[in-house]
Amino acid sequence: MSDRLTVSVLGTGIMGAAMARNIARAGHTLRVWNRTRAKAEPLAAEGAQVADTPAEAVEGADVVLTVLHDGPAVLSVMREAAPALRPGAAWLQSTTAGLDALDELARFAREHSLAFFDAPVLGTREPAEAGQLMVLAAGPVDRRESVAPVLDAVGARTVWTGTDGAEGSASRLKLVANSWVLAATNAVGESLALAKGLGVDPQGFLDAIAGGALDMGYLHAKSRLVLEDRLSPPSFAVATAEKDARLIIAAGRRHGIRLDGAEAGAERLRRAAAQGHAEEDMAAAYYASFAPPADTRQTASQH
Repeated sequence: MSDRLTVSVLGTGIMGAAMARNIARAGHTLRVWNRTRAKAEPLAAEGAQVADTPAEAVEGADVVLTVLHDGPAVLSVMREAAPALRPGAAWLQSTTAGLDALDELARFAREHSLAFFDAPVLGTREPAEAGQLMVLAAGPVDRRESVAPVLDAVGARTVWTGTDGAEGSASRLKLVANSWVLAATNAVGESLALAKGLGVDPQGFLDAIAGGALDMGYLHAKSRLVLEDRLSPPSFAVATAEKDARLIIAAGRRHGIRLDGAEAGAERLRRAAAQGHAEEDMAAAYYASFAPPADTRQTASQH
């Protein structure tokens, strides 16, 4: 197969748009679709064909890439695309869909003779825009060469976790990684909130642990977003983080694992969303520590 592919990207939100842009810049023929067309239209400047329907987007495509909100959304959109899917096309499923949904998606792929790749990514807006995501992938060895140009366009590294996408080994690893990210994010918010409550300068806390065993760059990055009121545009939105937290909890239950911290974290994210922070960066979970004030846009430094 030529390195120049026809690639269809279904879903052009924060991650999908960035991935699509890098696919186009790598020289591939790009078709894009999004339920809200206005979110896909800027990609026309990159040479993308903006389709009106999923079926129009995938017609004749070598590779279909799905980057949607959740598993049910992916299944619904792929069913709309089904009449135009080419048997034998590769499907890179990069939505964080959860294990229960993955079973249905893999079944759909078998029914439509698609080469199914479980291919979630690690990273947020900035690495996505730079083409520096880490792709976690599982799929048939004999088809990996055919999707490599797309994986190389969107990621700095691809980690192969298995030979059968239906087994979900990549999605399982993604859920474990996300459980750590969400736990760290909620911990940042609680530490800043406690500092506020105790009258401690949050910068004093950050300075106190700087360079030591308890320090990490992620703490400083997320703290700055809160302290400097830079929660929009989000790298990863509160609403999406809550969805992922609930997928993590469901996966744990499916395998007999109780995740108390994840459950508490999901509730914090829910409260932050209810306070009006759903579309802000997940660092806005900070606000879940407070009763909803008259103006929830106050920064931590103003509290």
